Amino acid sequence: MVAISSQSVKRSWNTVSFASTLYLVPILELLLAEIPPQWRPEVKLGLQEALVNAAKHGNKLDPSKTILVRFSIITDQYWWIISDEGSGFRPPQFWEIGLDQSPACQERECGRGLYILHQVFDRVQWNRQGTELRLCKQVHNLSKLPMVP
Repeated sequence: MVAISSQSVKRSWNTVSFASTLYLVPILELLLAEIPPQWRPEVKLGLQEALVNAAKHGNKLDPSKTILVRFSIITDQYWWIISDEGSGFRPPQFWEIGLDQSPACQERECGRGLYILHQVFDRVQWNRQGTELRLCKQVHNLSKLPMVP
């Protein structure tokens, strides 16, 4: 079940919540609806990674747990706040993020998702508990063009 709401505050935030699942196509379509076409492929990759992490690592794919996404547009900034009901994790510092090439991690792709998030989004921030992720993408940033043409 997917629930959608809109509330009016200083900026308009929309909210979507859904049970933990890896079937994210309708959610991604909703979250990408207002993104300029040239930015959609890379933002889709980043949002998919964040949502999969929330469902798989945060909520352990427990269908009784919910993922909540709040999203807003402010001029050329697109914001997403993704929350899960997991136990959280200690977010790494930016300089700690990289692809771990050790044999133990090569099969599990350690660090891949975090690396993608930091490549796609202009801001990546977690709350102290590691259960809420804030993402921001500036699409009219002339110093940075889409990675995927």
